[in-house]
This record gives sequence, structure tokens and C-alpha cells, in this order.
Amino acid sequence: MSQSDIRIQICGSLTQITSCDWDSCACPEAAEGARPFDPFTTYRFLKALEESGSVGQNTGWYPQYMLAFEGNEIIGVAPFYVKFHSQGEYIFDHNWAHSFEVAGGRYYPKGQIAVPFTPATGRRLLAKVTAEKRAQNALLAGAVAYARKAQLSSVHITFCTQAETEVAQKLGFMPRIGQQFHWEDAGYGNFDGFLASLSSRKRKNLRKERATANDFNGCIDVLVGDDIRPHHLDAFWVFYQDTGARKWGVPYLTRSFFDELYTHLRDDTVLIMARQGREYFAGALNFAGKDTLYGRYWGCTKYHPNLHFELCYYRAIEWALANGLTRVEAGAQGQHKLARGYLPKQIYSLHWVAHPGFAEAIATFLKAESEAVDEEIEILTEYGPFRRCEVEEHQ
Repeated sequence: MSQSDIRIQICGSLTQITSCDWDSCACPEAAEGARPFDPFTTYRFLKALEESGSVGQNTGWYPQYMLAFEGNEIIGVAPFYVKFHSQGEYIFDHNWAHSFEVAGGRYYPKGQIAVPFTPATGRRLLAKVTAEKRAQNALLAGAVAYARKAQLSSVHITFCTQAETEVAQKLGFMPRIGQQFHWEDAGYGNFDGFLASLSSRKRKNLRKERATANDFNGCIDVLVGDDIRPHHLDAFWVFYQDTGARKWGVPYLTRSFFDELYTHLRDDTVLIMARQGREYFAGALNFAGKDTLYGRYWGCTKYHPNLHFELCYYRAIEWALANGLTRVEAGAQGQHKLARGYLPKQIYSLHWVAHPGFAEAIATFLKAESEAVDEEIEILTEYGPFRRCEVEEHQ
């Protein structure tokens, strides 16, 4: 069956599709009960955002989920949103918006294929294995057709895979290369094995940092699945509000998202919390995929030296190693992660722009930016904490 036989349907709510139909494209590897590679594109996660009001009316994220039908069978889906701002994306295009509007254009609304508020890498053109290329091509063409019909300025696919980038370039999408800091298991076995891979000076500094972090006359709880209770999320909501208010002005997630998390997402969640007695005062929220632990949010109500590094980075590495995961993604930005074993890695996004002149200007910018990012990754990797032979292996 050819691509022209595939029909694209847009729906404004996940209530219009079953979890089985969505997840058969988003995470077929989880059909037998295994963890999905990417927990963020699962039906339960995206629906939690929708049901909690974190996306939808008055948020600037308007769901227009794309479904690719071959006959009566759904063979592909994509989390498509119409956006009226650039908040919660982490692939920054504010300068593009400003330049286009100064020149007399209208940048918003735009289209976004992404997981809202989630700078985690993974598939965005979600397709059944048996129809992957056909469905991906149809979803890309459908996104452009929708953008033209709705008079959107552009379509952006963020934190996608390298393979998706190669497919989309053939249909006129421009690739953008960025960087994040990820930790990867090189066969360490345990945290001591990881420490042994570091230079002696960095290893000594890390041990001192951990000793300081854990010296707060309390304990650290690592909570997964049914270990997570409502009072843990009550405490974390306070931490999240504080961090969100300082970083973004208004937290992206609503309080009811954490109720949805408790009901539907506990098995995907790793919550690392510091407490004194019964009082929790700091925490880090992570989500677990099949081979990757994704660090998402951190917050605290009182400061303790180096505790942020302990909860967000070192405990995450320990949990990953203990549970057979080979990678930790610690979120967006942050060169301070480098000294803690998280090395710079390329990340990918894709951009289609309707206005030919504006598209040409962006293409010129992206070429120069890509060269600068590649150079920065090479330099930063050289400054990593690993012994010389380990750095060469990571390269």
C-alpha cells in the first residue's frame, strides 16, 4: 500500500483514541509488560497532561493529535500541538519569533510535535514497526498540510531521534543540532566501578561532595511504584512550585498532574527524597524507560550543600546501575553536570518554515550553529572527569 493510501486524522483529545491503538505505535515493546523505551510518549503520560489541564485551554498548548490510518488500522500517531508561545519546549526559537515579527511576519501560532515540558530524547513520529517508513512520511506530510491549511508559520519536532531527522530532511524539514549532558554506563557494574573510571582528582572531589551532601542529619528515600504515597507527592508539589516559580514564573504542570501521576504513572516514576525525621525538604523526580532514567524535576524548601547533585545525579546513577539501565538523561542545559560524569551528547530537532525567505535565513543560521555545537561538544568532552583512556572510549 502506498503513502497516498494513508489517511491522516486530527483529534483534539486522547479520549477519541484507545490506549491500545496509541501505544501499539508509541511503545509496541511494552505490549508484554516491559517498560517502554520512552515513557513520555505513552498514552498514559500524554493523557495525564491533558486530564490535569497542564495542556489544553488557556495553556498555549492545544492538542491536535495526528493519527495515520491505513484502511481502518492506525499505523502511526504523533503528539502534535498548536502553540501560541514558545514556553516549555527547551529548544529555543524566541529569537526566530522576534526576528520574523520585526520583519512583519506572524510567528504564532505554530505547530509543535513534542512532549510538553519534557526535554527528553525519543521517537516523535510513532509508528508500528511493520509500517514505520510509510507512517513517518505520512505524518510528516500531514503536519505540513495541516500547517498550511491552518496558516501556521512553522512546524517543529523537538528532541527526536537521529533516524527521524534523516527521514524528515527528505521532506524539507531542516535539522537542528543541540547538546545535552548524559551519563552512560561503560560496564561499571556499580558506583565504585564508575568512580574508578574518573581521574584521581575528580574522584576525590566527588567523594567529598557526596559526603557533604549526605551530612544533614537525615536520610534519603528512593521511592518507586507502590512505595510512592500521596504525602510524598504533596511534598514534591511544594518543591516543584518553588523551582517552577523561580525558573519559569508559573509552574508548567498543575497540581492535578501529580494526582494523575499517582494513579497512572507510579510504575514509571523514581522519586528520590531527602527528609529529616518525617519532614521531606528536598526531592528529585525521575521517569524510567527501558534502558534510560530521565531526570525531570528538582526542588527543595531548605538548602543543604551539594544535596542537589546527590539527589539528581549520583543517586540517579546508582539506581540506574542497580536496575540494569545504561543511561541517565539529566534534563536540559547545565555544564556543571560535566564534572559529575555526564558528557555532552548531540540532540536533534526538526523545523519546517512556510515562508521561503525566512526558511532560507534559518537554514543559514542552523548550519553555523551546528558547527559551533560540534566544536563545543569536542572541547567539553576533553574537559570531562574521566581518565584519559575513558575519554577516548566515550568519543
